[in-house]
Amino acid sequence: MGLNGFILQSCTFAILIFSLHIANGDMSFSFPEEMKRGSVIGNIAKELGLDATRLSSRKARIDNEGNYKQFCEINLSDGDLIVVERIDREGLSERIDREGLCAKKAPCILKQELVLENPLELHRISIRVTDINDNSPQFKEDSLRIEISESADKGARFLLDEAHDGDIAENAVQGYTLQQNDHFTLNVKTKGSGRKYGELVLDKELDREERQEIMLLLTAMDGGSPQRSGTVVIHVTVLDANDNAPVFSQTLYKASLPENSPLDTVVVIVSATDADEGVNGEVTYGFDHVSDENSNAFSLNPKTGKVSVTGPIDYEKESSYEMQISAKDGLGLASYATLIIDIIDINDNAPVIIIKSLANAIPENVSPDTEVGIINVQDRDSENNRQVRCSIQQNVPFKLVPSIKNYYSLVTKGELDRELVSDYNITITATDEGSPPLSSSKTVQLSVADVNDNPPVFEEQSYSAYVTENNKPGSTLCSVTARDPDWRQNGTVIYSLLPGEVNGAPVSSYLSVNGDTGVVHAVRSFDYEQFRSFKVRVMARDSGSPPLSSNVTVSVFISDVNDNSPQILYPSAEGNSFMTELVPKAAHGASLVSKVIAVDADSGQNAWLSYHIVKSTDPGLFAIGLHSGEIRTQRDISESDSMKQNLIVAVKDNGQPSLSATCVMYLLISDNLAEVPELKDMSHDESNSKLTSYLIIALVSVSTFFLTFIIVILGVRFCRKRKPRLLFDGAVAIPSAYLPPNYAEVDGTGTLRSAYNYDAYLTTGSRTSDFKFVTSYNENTLPADHTLKKSPTNFAEVFGDHEGSPER
Repeated sequence: MGLNGFILQSCTFAILIFSLHIANGDMSFSFPEEMKRGSVIGNIAKELGLDATRLSSRKARIDNEGNYKQFCEINLSDGDLIVVERIDREGLSERIDREGLCAKKAPCILKQELVLENPLELHRISIRVTDINDNSPQFKEDSLRIEISESADKGARFLLDEAHDGDIAENAVQGYTLQQNDHFTLNVKTKGSGRKYGELVLDKELDREERQEIMLLLTAMDGGSPQRSGTVVIHVTVLDANDNAPVFSQTLYKASLPENSPLDTVVVIVSATDADEGVNGEVTYGFDHVSDENSNAFSLNPKTGKVSVTGPIDYEKESSYEMQISAKDGLGLASYATLIIDIIDINDNAPVIIIKSLANAIPENVSPDTEVGIINVQDRDSENNRQVRCSIQQNVPFKLVPSIKNYYSLVTKGELDRELVSDYNITITATDEGSPPLSSSKTVQLSVADVNDNPPVFEEQSYSAYVTENNKPGSTLCSVTARDPDWRQNGTVIYSLLPGEVNGAPVSSYLSVNGDTGVVHAVRSFDYEQFRSFKVRVMARDSGSPPLSSNVTVSVFISDVNDNSPQILYPSAEGNSFMTELVPKAAHGASLVSKVIAVDADSGQNAWLSYHIVKSTDPGLFAIGLHSGEIRTQRDISESDSMKQNLIVAVKDNGQPSLSATCVMYLLISDNLAEVPELKDMSHDESNSKLTSYLIIALVSVSTFFLTFIIVILGVRFCRKRKPRLLFDGAVAIPSAYLPPNYAEVDGTGTLRSAYNYDAYLTTGSRTSDFKFVTSYNENTLPADHTLKKSPTNFAEVFGDHEGSPER
């Protein structure tokens, strides 16, 4: 194989704003025919300066140009260009017929194309198939018969059939030799096409009476190495005198014939005349030398000289025919003329659309002018008949951009959105400029690949959930729904709670959301009295890469349930203490005596309170406001009214069912506390009895605890004689666990059951004690700051049932 050289050119095209690098370079290789399959022609990677390891990733491939069969391919591992079909001019089985491809044309060049993608590059490859001398010259017939009159003059010339050699150039016929004889010599001439032929020259006059037939051996030789030759036997018959040879009307006949002409179409009529008479003047026409291809295409009537079409005429296979026509008279004298038939191309071949490259799937976020396919359009016709216009329909976001030669790039011309259109059927139409024009179409399908470009979208801008307090944990509050138009994992939505706090606690301790369904559940039971509403943020996230998300606010509203009884602030609840109000004797009707103050932790109608007197000493004397709780006299106080009046007041809310609380109000009708006889009878006997029992138990408990504490202290002091004595200030701290019921220590961290404080001031050195009534720590309660002054004896009588005098 001889590598003649290569030419590599690079060009960069900027079409519109289509940023695509397309290189156009020519490479030339040369190798002889008859190379075996697998033989290396050359290395493309080295010729182009490419890294051979990138050929596979760039989808390197060899495409044929025109209608040629693919004769070679590229080895993607090393970049070698190798033969895939054995090349032989004779066209044997599984061989490339050089003569079939190029006939007598020299040089014989096969045009191939190297296509590289990412980016697109197109390199033309010209492969020159050089001829080797593998064919011997051959004559059309095994013997040539020539009839020559004995009267022929010395120097007369007789045209001989030329030998045919399938090879070309120096390997074709280069000369002829004639066997030594007494009458003839050989004159070798060259035609305008370069073919050589021989003329038999009469060197010595003939005498039929001396010799009627002469046998000669003509040898044709090529110029190859080694040289090949072919022979033919010439039978010369000596005839009686024939003075005139036929004469053609033209030495060169030219005719034009449209391709695809029907059979028996007359192309031309040749004519020759002979001045002799009789048999010597009868002219017979024939093809002197014609190739097999020409003989199958045309016929010559031997009598009329009419040349007719006998086979298919295809301009794309043969554009011109040249033939030698002979005219012979009856005694063998001949003359010759040349016939050239030019084939006229007609537009009989529609363009052929070839998809060279096409993207399997196009991401929907590709930018405009992105190449998605490479289209090649070919037309076998010539001139205007092969000029092709290529187009696609207008309603698609794609366009065809002319690239190199007959290549087009299919590029995007707008934004793609898979959610609107996921597949495109693009019809490519190619139309030539013949008359009439021919066209062809091809439909390609392009799929748009999904890109995670759509975040989930909630069906509502915000969601509200309503739940009653004291709900069960795990109960469903509401459901949120988000849609994602993307495909597969890009459209799979997962729900979750965004981090946050509600009343200082993580939001996850209050609510949970099902990641697949978006159903929001309560994690705990809610208390309306703690908080009435709160907001959380729910996130919907898809499973794309990177994931996209959106948020929505879920407002949870807690509705109240009547689960709290009214709480009486003043007076304190029954059994806690004795609250005494003084009512002047001169009080008139509708005078305000006192007021019951109560609150309800619920809201709405569950917190609407109403006040009722359940029981009273004198039912007609006092009345209470239904909604205000104010206790007023219904009439003027009279002397006959009992000094001690007890009222049992019930406070009810408006819930369903209604809850209530009661208290006892003690009233003294007196202008002066000293006029009060005995206060102890103001309490109910049963209450006094119970209170006395409670006080006795409490006293015993405290005494026992005190004695135990003293014993423990003495034991500790006995065990630790050497340690300093413990000093006490006389006050013993009693743990809150030992406090009586309804009492609690106040140290800033405990919780009082009631917002009241009771102070007792006792003096041991005097006969009188000050009892200070309730002082409220609640600004919204009414103060009662009355002072009862009484001797210890009288005070003991009042509280006698409660373990006597408070003095210790």
